[in-house]
Amino acid sequence: MTGTPLVFVPGLLCTESLYAPQIAAFSDRPIMVADNRSDDSIGAIADRLLEDAPDRFSLAGLSMGGYIAFEVMRRAPERVERLALLNTSARADSEERAKQRQVLTGLARKNRFDKIPDLFFPGFVHEKNETSEHLRSIVHEMAAQTGADAFIRQQDANAARVDSRPSLERVDCPTLVLTGDGDRLIAPDLSVEIHQLVASSELVILEDCGHLSTLEKPQEVTAKLRAFLA
Repeated sequence: MTGTPLVFVPGLLCTESLYAPQIAAFSDRPIMVADNRSDDSIGAIADRLLEDAPDRFSLAGLSMGGYIAFEVMRRAPERVERLALLNTSARADSEERAKQRQVLTGLARKNRFDKIPDLFFPGFVHEKNETSEHLRSIVHEMAAQTGADAFIRQQDANAARVDSRPSLERVDCPTLVLTGDGDRLIAPDLSVEIHQLVASSELVILEDCGHLSTLEKPQEVTAKLRAFLA
């Protein structure tokens, strides 16, 4: 294998299936998918990633994966060669979002976790993809692989995360900020904000794309990543 190792970090309720098209496309280089299910804080997840990862690597995180990537950059920026931030936000939770998380974790604790994938799905995809049974089945599969206990840990980690905006001016590695124009879970404006705060970044906004950009627009995302990592 050739090229810098690439570490993918999944989002909330997501597994390595989130990056299946990209993992297949980058089979010529070492690939690692970070564990975002075993710990209940962003710091602990970042520590586990750094313990498992090669000495130097490129890092790509989507949504919650971006929150973890921000923490990795605070702890070990010298180890990250290139950084891709997909459909994510540098802000801490708003009060409204924190309350939404409590409602969802309450469902999981009441043995109603089976309801959660369908509650998430409209926010996960572009409005044009709401009828996609293919995407819905992937979301259900990833949720089943995640499970209620890990979902609760992820939500606790997300709710307690810090505002990453103050640390973004220290990011000096090449950075790709990518989102979809129809992301209903994390508004595209929040990716624009990241781009404006990271001097070394480029911004890509994909048309007719929602939150799960790697699955909704796999060819376009892979092409952007390939050009960025080359």
